[in-house]
Amino acid sequence: MKIIKTDRRISPAEYAGYLRQKLNPLFKERRKIELTFDIVNNEDSIEIKNVEFFDGFVFRFEFKRDEIDIIKSEHYTDDVNVLTLEDILNGLYMEYPGRENISSIEEGS
Repeated sequence: MKIIKTDRRISPAEYAGYLRQKLNPLFKERRKIELTFDIVNNEDSIEIKNVEFFDGFVFRFEFKRDEIDIIKSEHYTDDVNVLTLEDILNGLYMEYPGRENISSIEEGS
């Protein structure tokens, strides 16, 4: 799990919208394959999934006030598509919420 502590509350709906704009185009550009991910959000979380290729979520974001907990599915840790997705997400954190709004990034258990 990765824990991102922010200087302000991040809305799951806003963040899901941001991911919907950026994630799939960046993945397609990087991997050069036709594989898209669904970004499903509710009041306090976001799940990134593709039910055709993966059971359950690949990544889950849980929003807690000024903290975002990012959980990577333990079932796909060595999958090249998931590793690519993780690398893209690591870059996207620096864009939104943005480096200036992140107080720390920690690896949790």
